[in-house]
Amino acid sequence: MTSPSALIDSNILVYVFDAAHPREREICRKLIEDCWRGRSHYAVSAQNLSEFYVAVTEKFENPLPREVAREFVELIVEFEGWTVLPVVAETVRRAIRINEDYKIHYWDALVAAAMEQGGLRRILTENVTDFERVPWLEVENPLV
Repeated sequence: MTSPSALIDSNILVYVFDAAHPREREICRKLIEDCWRGRSHYAVSAQNLSEFYVAVTEKFENPLPREVAREFVELIVEFEGWTVLPVVAETVRRAIRINEDYKIHYWDALVAAAMEQGGLRRILTENVTDFERVPWLEVENPLV
């Protein structure tokens, strides 16, 4: 299996199920479909999966059924085309340093720390501004 080409941020996963934003939904579905079809290999952090689950089951006007959200997370965890980056104690320690050094939101720093530990430099996200402060990250917004 090849190494992941990029980390897919939580907001990209959420758009896959967001009927309120049809243009973004279609773009993100195609992106994720490339992974399922073996044309791309992506990573997510354990944090991304958690954020996704909460967003689609609690923050949507019409929440996704919990079983559907759970199944989607389980498919990502089990599918060889996805790499799930762990969040462990050292990830938290590194995130605090990234948060302090680059003045970004802690939760974004935690994603950056997981990426660094997983050897990833590229992130696909709608949340470009904070991640761009981290000089070793390549930040791409697939929605523009």
